[in-house]
Amino acid sequence: MGLNNFYGVLWMENYTKQQTVNLVKYEERFEKDLLSFELPLDQAQFTGMPREMLQDEQINKNKIPVVIESAGEAVGFFLLNKGERVKEYSDNPHAYLLSAFSINEKQQGKGYAKQGLLLLKDYMKVYFPECDEVVLGVNHKNIAAQQVYLKTGFIDKGFRKIGKLGEQFILHLQIK
Repeated sequence: MGLNNFYGVLWMENYTKQQTVNLVKYEERFEKDLLSFELPLDQAQFTGMPREMLQDEQINKNKIPVVIESAGEAVGFFLLNKGERVKEYSDNPHAYLLSAFSINEKQQGKGYAKQGLLLLKDYMKVYFPECDEVVLGVNHKNIAAQQVYLKTGFIDKGFRKIGKLGEQFILHLQIK
């Protein structure tokens, strides 16, 4: 809060400083943060928890773990999938699949999801230059996730898939 004086009138201003956010390939230094991730049940039903995803034998082969980092702390997490699984969502041979997206419950409401997703295009151009599209499936009941994806450049082209919890909207983010 800042106290201001202009022509003898005092008022308070709320200064908010948005934290710097980075996308970083998973490193062991983030393990403690990621293993302690918590999500409310209404969100957890739609995604995989980092502690489960990091135990997958396909990690670093066809699944690349990415951390949304702020001030040295892992505040978010997702996987970039390549290979056969992508074909369930796209026939584009240069597409990657984004999955298991989550923001730790104690870090929600701070804009980390939006900021992280806005960095995705540049991240893909630098680290995965062969990729020209990122696709994802979002459950039709997961309205909050749909909104953040659409606000950050993902497009609904009308493709649908039936998942474990019902219909999923397939969203697309053009990289090039």
